[in-house]
Order: sequence, then structure tokens, then C-alpha cells
Amino acid sequence: MSNQSNQKVEQTEILIIGAGPSGAVAAGLLRKQGRKVLIIEKETFPRFSIGESLLPQSMQYIEEAGMLQDVVEAGFQYKNGAAFAKGEVTTAFDFRDKFSEGWGTTYQVQRANFDKVLADAAEKAGAEIRYRHVVTAVDVSGEQPVVKVRSEEGEEYTVTARYLLDASGFARILPRMLDLERPSDFPVRGALFTHIEDRIALDEMDRQKILISVHPEHHDVWFWTIPFSNGRCSQGVVGTPEYLSQYKGTEVERLRAIIAETPSLSHVLRNAVWDTPGRTLTGYSANVTSLWGKNFALLGNAGEFLDPVFSSGVTIAVKSASLAAQCIARTWKGEAVDWQADYALPLQAGVNTFRAFVSGWYEGGFQDVIFHERHSPEIRRMISSILAGYAWDKANPYVAEPQRRLNVLRELCQQQAKEAVA
Repeated sequence: MSNQSNQKVEQTEILIIGAGPSGAVAAGLLRKQGRKVLIIEKETFPRFSIGESLLPQSMQYIEEAGMLQDVVEAGFQYKNGAAFAKGEVTTAFDFRDKFSEGWGTTYQVQRANFDKVLADAAEKAGAEIRYRHVVTAVDVSGEQPVVKVRSEEGEEYTVTARYLLDASGFARILPRMLDLERPSDFPVRGALFTHIEDRIALDEMDRQKILISVHPEHHDVWFWTIPFSNGRCSQGVVGTPEYLSQYKGTEVERLRAIIAETPSLSHVLRNAVWDTPGRTLTGYSANVTSLWGKNFALLGNAGEFLDPVFSSGVTIAVKSASLAAQCIARTWKGEAVDWQADYALPLQAGVNTFRAFVSGWYEGGFQDVIFHERHSPEIRRMISSILAGYAWDKANPYVAEPQRRLNVLRELCQQQAKEAVA
């Protein structure tokens, strides 16, 4: 820790709460602008986190932040798409065959390692990270945000900053301290998950794709299987709290009991070694009244989190970092910046695209689309772009009008399915 932290009051240009992907990428982008960046992080890295299957769109922002080489050299599992299974029906999307320009590949990562790679890259770029320091109070009423912090040793100090970025993820520091929280309009769901030594045969799963399996009887219950590069994978299930509470025992015992009801997934995991305690997360969807305020902004999950089904969390996080860094760059040049028009609305546009497809998944309509066998190649590429994270590409009709287009496509798929039966 630097000598600065022994002083009662410190000054920095940008103060970031949280060293996860949105905070680290924002730091990298802001250091490229020459800004002085201080990150306050309550944990010690590496530390466990979920959100392990990245989307190709996120690679653009990692590259912009100057962190691409660090990620590439870390040895993560290469990822080129997503596979879906429902009973005996399977389908897969190759993200390299998509409508939008840009990255078509990415990685599946243990977040403990991935987040540390990004945080280390931010430090290498000149940002200061103080681990095991906790934000205890925030005041944004004055000319500059004022943040009170407590170190691991119990020392308390104050930091003032030109800008404050909340990258605290599910901790949601500013929403809680500034009374910005509002309930998500998504139904409450929960997840049970763990890491396993998967021992999956090479011909039974493409390790370069996330596998999303749907429960054979409950279409709103689904499983993720995310292979890593070391023979392990992340395995989880998502369902309503009422559904998950039917199963008794430890998290792993409950997870395995639900998997046992899904023959296709049970077969894939039949040789797995369940060697890690499970975890649970309930009511993770969140929202806020505003994504910004006077000299502060909320990044990533600190602002809004939808659902893990399409792995959009990290992509939204690093997109928000890029947008915020652009706004700060313009402000430093003396330009007038409208944070609602230049940050909140552009970010929300992509979130709303994901929202339409997540809602469609749980209602069943998007599942009809995913598992439909007779899509035109062009429509399939448009859907592939959404799944690859290109939720801000307005040239894609399913981004420009996600709800209407998805409804039309669902009706078309259902009609063709009826005709096939007839």
C-alpha cells in the first residue's frame, strides 16, 4: 500500500469501486487517456465469481483497454459458440458465422483467474489497486464525490475524485448508499452451481462451446455446462426458488438430483468427480433508478443484472466501461457531455435487446426459435450475433426491434412446426 493511504484526505482523478472486469477495463481505458486512477477493492484476488462464459463482443473492449495479450496468454479455454440441448433435440450456433462485424471467438474462463489477469493488467498500465479496502460512506452532494474508506488494518481515510465509477458488481455499493435501487421486473430466480472434474468424453461435448440444457419437463429450468481448459467445468442449474427448494441436502446434492431428471445431461456428466462444495445465488436480477448522477456512474452489474442464461453479464460490464471512459474523455477536453444521452441510453439499448431474448427464453418462445430446424441462414446469423453479444448493432433487425421481430419469428417457427406435423 502506498504512503498516500496514510494521509487523512487524498485526491485522485478517477476513483473506481471494484476491480472486477468493468472496473479493470475502465481503468485500462482511462490510463490510456492519462488519467490518475485509484481502485478500491474489498476482496483479495484471485477470488471466486460466476459469469464464466464470455461473449465475443466483450473482446473488443478488452482489446481497446490494452489487455488482449494478457488474456490470450493466460491459457483459457477457447470458445467459438453455444450448444443447446432439450431432450433428444440439439442445436449449436457458431459465433464466427454471424451477422455483425467483429470478434467471433472468445474464452471460457475461471473468473478467479480471469479477473486477476485484467486487474493485473490495469496495475501494469499504471492504475493503483488497494485490495482489502472497504468503502464505508459516499457523498456526491458537493463539487466532487467524497468517499470514505477503511483499510484491512482498520485505518480510515477519505478520497475525493473528479469522477466516481461504481464497478462493485453484486455488492452494488452506490445503489445501496445513494438509495438508487429499485426492484427488477424480472421474476425471482435462483441458481445452484459448482466446479467439477468433468471427465467428459471428447466426442460427447464440444469443449469450445458452452452447453445449455433445458429440463425435459420444466422449460424454465435450465443448466449451464462451461468447460475450462484444465479438464474441469462450471456446472449449474437455474430455476425458481420454489422449484429449487423442493430438493434437500447440500447444494451439490440438490444440483445432482435435478440433473438426474435430465437424461441427456446426466449421460454427459456420468463420469464427473464432484469434488467442490456447491454455492447458491437467489434473487440476482437487479435494477436502479438511474445509471449516473453528478460526477458518478454505475458500471455493469452495479447498475442492472438480468440473468445468466446468455452470459451477457461481462459483456454489459465492459461495454459500460467503454462508454463511461468515452464520456470522461470528452469531459476532459472541455466538451459538454449528456450522461443520459451518451451513456445511459446507449448502454440500456443493448441491455433491452438482451432483456427481450431472456424474457423470450423463459416464456418458451425463444426456445422454439433456438431449436427450430428450418431457419434461413440469414436469420440464423442474426440470432448468432445476439448470442455472441452484439446487442448494440442496430443494423441487425433483431437489435433494432427485438421484441417485435422475435414475436414474428416465434409465430413463423410455430406455424412451420405445425405444418411439419400435418
